[in-house]
Amino acid sequence: MTPRDTSGTDPWHYARPELAESCLEAFDLKLSSARGLFARRRMGKTEFLQQDLLPAAREHGYVVAYTNLWDNRAAPDAALVSSLVEALAPQGVKALLASLGKPVRKVRVGAGAGIPGGVSGLFEAELGTAGEKARALPEVLRQLDRQKKPLLLVIDEAQVLARAEHSDFAHALRAALDIRKDRIKVIFAGSSETTLREMFARASEPFYNWAALEPFPLLGDDFVSFTVRHMNSLVRNRLTLEQGKRAFEALHRTPEFFKRFIERYILYQTQGPDAALEHTRASVFSDEHFLKQWQALNPADRAVILVLARGEADLHGAASLRQLSLALGKPATKNTVSHALRRLVADNSVTRLTFGEYRIEDEAFAEWLRRKTPR
Repeated sequence: MTPRDTSGTDPWHYARPELAESCLEAFDLKLSSARGLFARRRMGKTEFLQQDLLPAAREHGYVVAYTNLWDNRAAPDAALVSSLVEALAPQGVKALLASLGKPVRKVRVGAGAGIPGGVSGLFEAELGTAGEKARALPEVLRQLDRQKKPLLLVIDEAQVLARAEHSDFAHALRAALDIRKDRIKVIFAGSSETTLREMFARASEPFYNWAALEPFPLLGDDFVSFTVRHMNSLVRNRLTLEQGKRAFEALHRTPEFFKRFIERYILYQTQGPDAALEHTRASVFSDEHFLKQWQALNPADRAVILVLARGEADLHGAASLRQLSLALGKPATKNTVSHALRRLVADNSVTRLTFGEYRIEDEAFAEWLRRKTPR
């Protein structure tokens, strides 16, 4: 495999070319047209998609389109269509707007200059009504059908499509992609394992049985070694690999938090790694990040998620029910637990792993709950 030119890229990015190639291999062999990947937030999934997978796909001859639906949860239709528009050359954007009955004179070659969001920002600004947005998906796909290259569409935080209010768009998207499996390949990625599993395993869902879902391979010691080695090339007071590994473990093997630890250490080397780690833990597990999330929960949900954070395995057992009763100031029943879990899962606060087994979605929130129980 010819190495990619990484000049001008993020020097702290731990490249994973083999993983990117494996994601594309089945598409190249025409064995499948879609894949699903899940991982908790802050685990490096989005960085991999943007900095490894998309460049590799371009080298494989794909036109690429990427969207993160978490950034536009209220209007995933506009976000996804805009990402497809980005894949069109300016002349293609002109043709698309003309087909929608929009005044082409407003669009210049090199469209989007000076407009936030570039071409897609201009496109979103041109679409005003719900009817125009509904017609935009088939029109932009028809424009892409004229491209000689296949398209790789990467939908990050794809679980947003499972929300009831987006069902019509999800059905339309499924229908449009169904007839283009030979030309459009799709990566569905997300942070809610429970919701993604339901998207692909529940018969009533638009994307039922449409993609194989698998866990995103998490970063480990090789990532720590790469980061520590790069940091040591920049500082006078070097870290040992073991010190780096201990910090990574203390931060629940979360790449985003580990990079914050590295930044803190670089800026305050004389204070030592222990001080940098403690500062990082206090920062990422702080009230500022999670108090609002906690306050949004009702009393039963708070009590259940606290028991879950403390590692109680049997949430319906007698010991858990006693803890919940004390927390609520009234008797708690198995129904109390079941209703709370249903709400927490629907809100993406908790993931259902197997029957009777649950995990808090955001490990940072779980750690905050363990470190400081709010009153």
